[in-house]
Amino acid sequence: MPLTFTWNTLEPARKPTFYFIGVTTGSSSIRRVFPLWAEHLGLGDVEMVGIDLALHAPAEHYRAVVDFLKHDELSLGALVTTHKLDLYAAAKDLFDEIDPLAELMDEVSCLSKRDGRFRAHAKDPITAGHALDAALPAEHFRRVDTDVIVFGAGGSAIAIDWYLSRPERGDDRPRRIVVTNRSAARLETLRRVHTASGTDTELVTRLCPVPADNDAVLAEAPAGALVINATGLGKDAPGSPLTDEGVFPGHGVVWELNYRGDLVFLDQARRQAPSRGLRVVDGWVYFIHGWTQVIAEVFDVEIPPSGPSFDALVALAESTR
Repeated sequence: MPLTFTWNTLEPARKPTFYFIGVTTGSSSIRRVFPLWAEHLGLGDVEMVGIDLALHAPAEHYRAVVDFLKHDELSLGALVTTHKLDLYAAAKDLFDEIDPLAELMDEVSCLSKRDGRFRAHAKDPITAGHALDAALPAEHFRRVDTDVIVFGAGGSAIAIDWYLSRPERGDDRPRRIVVTNRSAARLETLRRVHTASGTDTELVTRLCPVPADNDAVLAEAPAGALVINATGLGKDAPGSPLTDEGVFPGHGVVWELNYRGDLVFLDQARRQAPSRGLRVVDGWVYFIHGWTQVIAEVFDVEIPPSGPSFDALVALAESTR
């Protein structure tokens, strides 16, 4: 079986198969990590295969992929990246079960099967939470009255906004969350989810068609702000949401959600780290939490988000870097 398919080259699985739906799945580190994890977790003779789709692909491409996975007997499920919103919008009627977070956020990051039913899950809110807890000092927003700046309004941004603005966080919430995007439609979707979640955390959305617009938003960020690249630029497409003139807030935390590719945003932050007192984090921990959450769901195994069992999986992943 090929290691990577496109929407129109799919063929029936010959053994239990787990899929990765993305843009450039062949270059992901999961290709090296998954076999180690599968052996460690006792998943058996299972194969992992990528499915590459163009950014914002036509609806019929998403439907073809979902229909194939639903009906192919040995296809166990999939992790969805980049296409989480578009795939859900195109194919939500094909799922037998949709979890509450997927319904709230109009996105899907995990496809699984259980008892003959084909299921859609939004794992990003959980994944983002675990990764944020690792990236931020404890009770960061209780100690620092500051903002969160998110470049990009896709599924990851929606998940981050939901996690950080939940009322049950009490006063460990940002003063406000500012999200920018190149198109208005994504910002409208994010605002709808934010409102539906019942939070009173302030959300500011800004239409920023070009990087210089994001520079201007960044210039307004208070000290200690959390600044996040959730655009996919650097991995799914070249570049950064900022120009080289953008200045990060003093003593801020900068989080690049990507861990591979030409990570211009990460390089920009690292150059300024000494002079601006920045804490800079890449997307490696986010990658590990994202994959382990989905593997646990698809294979119906327990993978805790911390502790010795999780640390063993981190060590196996680190061995491939």
